[in-house]
Amino acid sequence: MRAIRTVGVILFITLIGVRGFGQISPGDLTQVHSHLEGISNCTLCHTLGEKVSDEKCLDCHKELKARIDKKAGYHVSSEVEGKSCVKCHNDHHGTKFQIVRFDTLQFNHDLTGYKLEGAHKLKKCTDCHRKEFISDQKIKEKKFSYLGMNTSCLTCHDDFHQKTLSENCSNCHGFEKFKPATKFNHNKSKFALKGKHVEVKCIKCHQVDTVNGVKFQHFTGIKFDNCTSCHTDVHKNRFGQDCRKCHTEDSFTVVKGMDKFDHDKTRFPLKGKHQTVTCTSCHKTKITDPIKHDRCTDCHQDYHQKQFVKKGVNPDCSECHSVNSFKGASFTIEQHNKSEFQLQGAHLATPCIACHLKGEKWSFKKIGERCNDCHKDIHDPYIDKKYYPESDCRACHSVEIWSDIKFDHNTTKFKLVGAHDRQTCRICHFKGSTEEIRKQEFKGLTTQCAQCHSDSHYGQFEVQGVTDCTRCHTNENWKPEKFDHNTARFVLDGRHINVACIKCHKVQVIDEKKVIQYKFEEFKCETCHH
Repeated sequence: MRAIRTVGVILFITLIGVRGFGQISPGDLTQVHSHLEGISNCTLCHTLGEKVSDEKCLDCHKELKARIDKKAGYHVSSEVEGKSCVKCHNDHHGTKFQIVRFDTLQFNHDLTGYKLEGAHKLKKCTDCHRKEFISDQKIKEKKFSYLGMNTSCLTCHDDFHQKTLSENCSNCHGFEKFKPATKFNHNKSKFALKGKHVEVKCIKCHQVDTVNGVKFQHFTGIKFDNCTSCHTDVHKNRFGQDCRKCHTEDSFTVVKGMDKFDHDKTRFPLKGKHQTVTCTSCHKTKITDPIKHDRCTDCHQDYHQKQFVKKGVNPDCSECHSVNSFKGASFTIEQHNKSEFQLQGAHLATPCIACHLKGEKWSFKKIGERCNDCHKDIHDPYIDKKYYPESDCRACHSVEIWSDIKFDHNTTKFKLVGAHDRQTCRICHFKGSTEEIRKQEFKGLTTQCAQCHSDSHYGQFEVQGVTDCTRCHTNENWKPEKFDHNTARFVLDGRHINVACIKCHKVQVIDEKKVIQYKFEEFKCETCHH
C-alpha cells in the first residue's frame, strides 16, 4: 500500500513538471539550438526577469563576436547596428524553423564589407558560401554558416599562376571576367611595352605549358635584358647583342644611327666606290631586307650583256674590274693570251679601246681574229691574193712592227738581187710624189729596168724600143761594170785606151735635158780632134 502511494506521488510530480515547463517555454527551439532545450538551460540565453541577452548570444557565437569587436562584417553595418539579436534571429518556433533567414535576392552584400562586382553579382549565395571555402576549422564544422570566409580571391578561385604572382588577383584582373587582365599595366612592370611590342600577343612572349599537371602560363622568370632573349640574332653576333644600337621598337626595319653603322661587320664590307654610295642605292626596299651580294651582277647590270658567258656561266666583274672604279681593267695580258686571240708584238702596246670600243659600246665577242677584221687591207686589189691568202697580212708583215716585211720576192717573176734586195717595197711599188697621192703598183709590172728606172741615156741604147740596162750595168750599182768598149763599133786602142770617157762622151742638151752622148753617127778623127 505504501509503494502504491510512492508511485502516485512521483507520477503527480512528473505531470506537474511537464505541464509547468509547457506553460513556461513558448515553443520548441530550432534544430541548431535543440541542444539548449530544457528548463535548466533557459538562463543560457535568457536573463531572469528580462528578455534574451545579446551578450549571452555572443557568448556562444564567439566567431561573430570577434567580427563585431573588430567592427567588421554585416552585423556592424548601419542596417543591423543597435538591433538585438532576436530582432532577426528569434527562436521557439519549432525545430524546423529557419532562424537565419533573409531575402537573398534583395540582400545588400555591400554591408558585409565585401562588395559584389561584375560576375560576382550573378552568383548564388551557395556558389561562394561553401564549406570548402571556409578557412576557420571550427566554423567549417558547423552544418552551415555564412561566416568563416575571407576576401582573398584564392579563397574561392584556383591560383592559376601557382604562387608566381601576387595573391591579390584584383591587381590585374577585373570582376567582369578573368581574361583579359584589364587592370594590368605592362608599363608598370620591369619591361615597359613600346612600339611594335604593344601589338604583340601575350602568348608570343608568355608561353604556355604544363606545370604540376595543369596548364600554366609563364609571367615571371622571363629574360628581357637583351633583345636576343626573345628574338633570333639574324646577324649571328656580328654586331653584338644590343639590337637597340641600330634598331628601334617601332620597327625592326627602321634603322637608326646609320652614320655610325659599321658596314664592315656585315658579310659585305664597303670598299672603294661602295663607300660613297647611299644606302638606298643598294637597299631598295626595307633597309633590313636581305639582298644578294655574292656577285657584282646582283646589284649592277651586266654592261657587257653576257659577252663573256662560257658554258652558261658568266664570270664576275671582279675578275677584270676593281671596286675603286669601273673604268679601267685588271685584265692582264696573260689572261688575254688565254683567249682566242693572243696579243703579240705591237698588239701588246695597243690600247683596249683601239679594238674593243669602235662604236658607242664595248665589244668583246665576234670582233674578228683576222688582220683585216681590224685593219684596212690597203693592198686590195693591188696584190694578187695568192701572195697573202685570206688577206692575212702576216704573209708579209710582222706583228712586231708594220714596216718589218719578210716577203719572198723569189716567188714572183722578178728575183731581188744586189741593190734591189736592199730596197723597201715602197721604192718600187708606191708611186707618187707625196704620201697622199701615192699609188700602189704590184700587178702588171714588167721586169724591164725602165719599169722603175728612168732612161738617163735618153733612148740611145734602145733595141726594138727596149733599153736593157743589164747589158752594161749590174744590180750592185750604176757603174758600167759589164760594158766592154771593144765590143762597140769603136774599139779603143793605142792612146784611146787611157782617155777619160768624158773626153769623148760630152754632155749635150736634148729637149732641154742634159744628156751624155754615147752614140755617134760617124767616127772621123776630126769629130773629136779639132
